[in-house]
Amino acid sequence: MTPDRLARSLAGMLLTIGTLHFVAPKPFDEIIPEEIPADPRTLTYASGVAEVAIGAGLLAPRTRKPAAALAAALFIAVYPANINMVRLWKDKPLAMRAVAIGRLPLQFPMIWAAVKVFRGTPTT
Repeated sequence: MTPDRLARSLAGMLLTIGTLHFVAPKPFDEIIPEEIPADPRTLTYASGVAEVAIGAGLLAPRTRKPAAALAAALFIAVYPANINMVRLWKDKPLAMRAVAIGRLPLQFPMIWAAVKVFRGTPTT
């Protein structure tokens, strides 16, 4: 997949998930680790803003390179919430546990995709 197409794919994913942070914030609030000393709803909204902004940045060729770098950083930053989701869902039904566990390895191809977009985007 070309960096341009990959950027559009990442943008679509980030714009969709970022919007969901505002439409249905509760599931996002619930997976934020308690050890993070901040209001979960505030963090949910902040990450939603970041995802929408980065997604929009990936769509514009002029801002694609910095947006790709920010996307990689964001995917790394939210990984603790994905790990926390596995911990919180350890007693849930098998299907829910499988979803939580399945999210963990998916983060790595997303990081790789963002890096590929970053490297494949010329500076202007």
